[in-house]
Amino acid sequence: MTSLPPTFRLVDRRAFGATAGAFILVSGIAMSPLAAPPSLADVRAQYAAANAQDFRVTSTAVTAAAGTTTLVRDAFGSTPGPDTFIQGGTNHDWAKLVLLYAGWPITDNNVTVITRWMRQENYVDSWWTRNNPLNIGAGGFASYSSLTESARVVAKALTTSSGYRDIAAAFASDADPSVTEYAIWASPWAGGHYAWGGHWYRNDVPVVGAPRGAWGG
Repeated sequence: MTSLPPTFRLVDRRAFGATAGAFILVSGIAMSPLAAPPSLADVRAQYAAANAQDFRVTSTAVTAAAGTTTLVRDAFGSTPGPDTFIQGGTNHDWAKLVLLYAGWPITDNNVTVITRWMRQENYVDSWWTRNNPLNIGAGGFASYSSLTESARVVAKALTTSSGYRDIAAAFASDADPSVTEYAIWASPWAGGHYAWGGHWYRNDVPVVGAPRGAWGG
């Protein structure tokens, strides 16, 4: 049997040795244990550390902010109801009751006009005559069960009658007394139109109470 040349045998051994070494190396890799993946908490911590942010506030900004600590509260108020004016019981209270029932502002301008108007229709000391301070109805001679009822009648007439439209507009806008009074003179409320102001009481009307029975109490 012919033997192989020595050089061939040497090459064959080297090839075998390389193959065996490779096998051993691959086997070693396959047998090594895999490392555990990082937890979600670890990933978050790593991200936060890599992307950390901060901010700085200057002393000027802190000082400015300190000046804005005052609290501002909304204003509020209330409107008296009918009982308040009925209990008050005066001619000025009756004027305010008319304004309340009509839905108009209860102001000095408006109260001044109505009390002067009442003075033209009835004397101050007897302004509650027939419980009809402005002499409305039946040619000016109607009587009402109470001053509360007549206040409602007046408010309804002034807010619903087209003949009193200008009066209503003046009261609603809290016009100057001279404007509202002229609207009254020009209206059909009084046949003589108060001599277009010639018969009109312009002084402040004193506060005078009415008997409690006149209010229906």
